[in-house]
Amino acid sequence: MQRPITIDARPGNSLEISPTDLSGVEIYRFPWIREIRGDLTVGELGQANFPFQPKRYFIVFGVPPDVSRGEHAHKRCHQFLICVQGRCNAMVDDGTTRREFVLDNPSVGLYLPPMIWGTQHSYSKNAALLVLASEAYDPDDYIRDYDAFRSAVRAKAR
Repeated sequence: MQRPITIDARPGNSLEISPTDLSGVEIYRFPWIREIRGDLTVGELGQANFPFQPKRYFIVFGVPPDVSRGEHAHKRCHQFLICVQGRCNAMVDDGTTRREFVLDNPSVGLYLPPMIWGTQHSYSKNAALLVLASEAYDPDDYIRDYDAFRSAVRAKAR
């Protein structure tokens, strides 16, 4: 497996969006303002800062270092991952390409469109992963079996 990709975070006053080689997966670098009083990063909901209007959020924290989270894809739901404290790795897979990203800066977000398999792991002791979701929780939206996910991707490509 390839080494995890560390996303370079850098102070700046504007949003930067970079594509990846995975279908629809993008890296967002939000404005990161450094001041003597402390740093600040900001994204405006409902604006062009996000690829969807979030309807739900959850925060994953207190994860033991040897435990993985996620391990599923969504049929309709878009997700946006920001590690607001500490660090974790996000493995993403579009059915043909798999990449792993290190999330370790609250000014960086990883966008996962529907039909992307996602697994988060290697959480630091103090990690807190904020996930914004485009849909309310719906258990029928989840694909929890990787082989079923690959079959759905192949069927969609036909």
